Amino acid sequence: MKTNIIPFLITVLCVLTLPGFAQQSSGTPRVFIRDANELRQLRSQIQTGKDMSDAAKCATSRAKKDADKVLNIEIQPVTAKPLTPPSGDKHDYMSLAPYFWPDPKKKDGLPYIRRDGERNPEIKTLPDHDALADLIKAVDKLAVGYYLTGDERYAAKATSLLSTWFVTPATRMNPNMEFAQAVRGESTGRNFGIIETMGLVNVVDSVGLLTSSKAWSKPMQDGMEKWFTSYLDWLQNSKLGKLESGSKNNHGTHYDEQVADYALFVGKIDIAKQVIEAAKEKRLAFQIEPDGSQPLELARTQSWDYSTMNLNGYVHLARLGEAVNIDLWNFQTKDGRSIKKAMGYLAQFTSGGKKWDHETLSPLDPEKLNRNVRIAGTKYTDKPFQELVQAASKGDGSSCPVLFSY
Repeated sequence: MKTNIIPFLITVLCVLTLPGFAQQSSGTPRVFIRDANELRQLRSQIQTGKDMSDAAKCATSRAKKDADKVLNIEIQPVTAKPLTPPSGDKHDYMSLAPYFWPDPKKKDGLPYIRRDGERNPEIKTLPDHDALADLIKAVDKLAVGYYLTGDERYAAKATSLLSTWFVTPATRMNPNMEFAQAVRGESTGRNFGIIETMGLVNVVDSVGLLTSSKAWSKPMQDGMEKWFTSYLDWLQNSKLGKLESGSKNNHGTHYDEQVADYALFVGKIDIAKQVIEAAKEKRLAFQIEPDGSQPLELARTQSWDYSTMNLNGYVHLARLGEAVNIDLWNFQTKDGRSIKKAMGYLAQFTSGGKKWDHETLSPLDPEKLNRNVRIAGTKYTDKPFQELVQAASKGDGSSCPVLFSY
């Protein structure tokens, strides 16, 4: 026995130091905008296959279905676009501002003029925006599919997509948004384009779901952390990043969400704490009225969509706050401004029967609010809010947990 114990201990030590072992053995993934414990419990139920809850049954069915749909997807890298950015480097992301159109009073249409809420189809001539959005959704589906089912095909595909966009030297995107949401005749890129990377918080969670797979490796983890470290630095120190930090509306909320999330991912905890703590007064107290309305979002031509979009940013910030012991869920100003109040204000137009009397170019989509109400239902247990949760849980797919960001 004494002669065999040392080799045995060496073997155990090697296993314990494998990438992702801690997460794999505990089953709790390193995610920030999802509920890690809920994920772990669901996976445990699915793996045993006994006494599965309706939530677990729905989650595994949807996860497999969604992951299968994108298992063979092909997404062009940022370097494949037909036009070259002003930098001369196709690794730089490039897009056009969606709400800007040719000026009919000008022969050449320049500079373009703003028509809020009306998307110019010309933006499709630059594919980076759609390609990145498709990548985020596909990787999300594959990562959730892998984590819940253990199907290594999903992890391998997700890893390949992430490597192409963030790690492989020949195709990786440069970690900046210098040429995002350009306006023809006016600018080659604006700070407002930074919002086009807000979905990368889902990529961070996807990495956390993939680390226990055979496809994931230390070079992949290092490569992803290196990219997000560089992008975080650009967000905080570039001219456009600093401008976006000063945005008053949803752009500012989602900027904070991104900075805090990426900071947590790369281990810069102090940055995350500072941003989340500052958001109490800088964002929430400024953007949300005592009655729960969001005036800066209500002023938009797509007032419902922007109100729910900004609220989604707050839900994510509250989730991120949990990682650094800052409670945004229950933060409230002296005059009653809070995340909960914002949800209640919007809910009266979905479950309360009140008519939305603000401008909107498209019909209200209740699910844009309802998924956040269901998430918040674990935080607000009072009877009035639980009634909102019940109302938000009616309809197809309500038995599914809110794991899916798409």
